[in-house]
Amino acid sequence: MPFDASELHAVVFDMDGLLIDSEAIYLRSSVDAAKALGFHLSDDLYKSVVGLPMKAGESIIRKGMGAGFPFDEFNSKMHELLEIEFARQVPLKAGVEELLAHLAERDLPIAVATSTSRKRAESHLEHAGVRSYFSTIVTSDDVSRGKPDPEPYLLATKGLGVSPQSCLALEDSHNGVRSAHRAGLQTIMIPDMLAPTDEISELCIAVMESLHKVREQFLV
Repeated sequence: MPFDASELHAVVFDMDGLLIDSEAIYLRSSVDAAKALGFHLSDDLYKSVVGLPMKAGESIIRKGMGAGFPFDEFNSKMHELLEIEFARQVPLKAGVEELLAHLAERDLPIAVATSTSRKRAESHLEHAGVRSYFSTIVTSDDVSRGKPDPEPYLLATKGLGVSPQSCLALEDSHNGVRSAHRAGLQTIMIPDMLAPTDEISELCIAVMESLHKVREQFLV
């Protein structure tokens, strides 16, 4: 079905890798934490958990690193390094500020649907200076089934008071795209760490190189 901007009632954003330029920080902190404990965490293994809730990601990391990997120590060290990184800056992705201002001018309600925790999501959005734009924020604390399950997006659209079919989802991860599509939202992928596969491309109405392009081509 062709995209009709005039029938758009709301927009739901993923957070990490889409609003916040954080995935490279998570990757670096994860690799460095593993290295500090004498282990090598590959980029490919890390990328396999992008977009997943913490528990699902933990299971994959434990399996991928083997029985001798001290996950709890790794997790503690990783979060220690993350706190240092994010204390310096919570960087926004290119085009975020312009797109949010544009949507505010159009009086379109917007939400966040993220796989991170409530505490971290609120903190990152606040420190990045964009928290006030969002009337609804759905986090891993709010759902029983995280991405790629549709629950996060269904809860976000319910919070906004709109039907999923009248809502646009903006995502950077494969599991996020699957979640939004399964919920019935019209989905655009803006790749960050992961390139779209044929499967993922078919679930999207478009794959765009930046949020600038989304604003210019879909939200005029």
